[in-house]
Amino acid sequence: MYLFIVNQRSGNGGGKRVWREISQILDNKGVTYEYQFTESAEGAQAYLKEQLASPVEWKAVGVVGGDGTIHSLLPALRATGIPLAVFPAGSGNDTARGFGIPKKIPAAVDTMLQGLPRIADLISTTGRSTLTALAVGFDAEVADNVNKSRYKKICNSLGFGRLAYVIGVFHTLLTFRPADLTVECDGVIHNYSSAWLTAVNNVISYGGGLTICPEAKPDDGMLDICIVHDCSKLQLLMLFPTLLFGKHTRLPFVTMMRGRHISVHSSLSRLALGDGEQIASTPLSVSADPGALMVMCPLPK
Repeated sequence: MYLFIVNQRSGNGGGKRVWREISQILDNKGVTYEYQFTESAEGAQAYLKEQLASPVEWKAVGVVGGDGTIHSLLPALRATGIPLAVFPAGSGNDTARGFGIPKKIPAAVDTMLQGLPRIADLISTTGRSTLTALAVGFDAEVADNVNKSRYKKICNSLGFGRLAYVIGVFHTLLTFRPADLTVECDGVIHNYSSAWLTAVNNVISYGGGLTICPEAKPDDGMLDICIVHDCSKLQLLMLFPTLLFGKHTRLPFVTMMRGRHISVHSSLSRLALGDGEQIASTPLSVSADPGALMVMCPLPK
C-alpha cells in the first residue's frame, strides 16, 4: 500500500489540483493507498510517524507539495528504508529537479510505481535534516523575503515560480550588506573579508533551478559548497543569470569546495535556510548524513 501526504496549499493551491489527478490515476490502476491533507508541518510529521509505526507495509510515501513540505517530513522518513516519492507542486521544486522526477503527473506516478529506489544523503545541522541545500546569507534572505511576499503568490498563480526569486534578489539588495566570513571545511580554514553567501548543497540546484553546485551528487557522501565573496552589487547581479547554467564556478569571486564537515562563522548573524525553510543562523556546523534516505527515481534510459 502507498501512503500520501498532500499539501493542498502548496504552489498557491496547486497541490489540490495535482492530488486530484494523482488519485484519479491510482484509482484507474486499482492501486491501494491512504492519504492525509496537511494542516501544518508538525501535524503532517506526527501523522507520518504514526502511520510508519503501524503494521502496514508501506511501499513508498508520496509527498504532494514543494520542497518545504518534503523538508518537514524528513525526521519521520530518515533511516526508515521506506522510499520517498516526490510529486512536485511547489514554487521551487528543487527536490524533484535534483532527482530527475518528471513534472508531468502521469510520469511521476509511474516513477513511484515502477521506478528505482535510490539512496540519498541528507544535510545535517543543529539537529535538523535538509535534503536539497542549505543557504546561508544573501541567498537565504532572498528565499525568506520571497516566502513572506505577495509577489510569490502572484508568480505561482501565473505559473512563473522562478520569477518570484528574481524579484526577491532585487528586493534583498536594498538592505543586505556583505560581511567577513570564516568557513572551515574538513579541518581546513578559509577566511573571506566580504562574503555575500554560502550555499551547502546535496543536489545541483536551489532557489527554483539555480545551478549553484553543478558537480553535486546526492548519494556520494559529500557536500558541495559555493561561496560568493569580495564582489560588488553589480557583479553579484551579473552572477545570477550564470547560475541558470552553472557557468559561475570560474569567476574570481566564486569559491567552490567539497567536504563532509563544514562550519560557518561571521561577525554578523546570518540566516540559514534548509530546503527553503528557516532552520538556524550562524554560527553553525554542517555534516553530511550519508545514505539516510531512499528516493524513488525514474529508471535509467
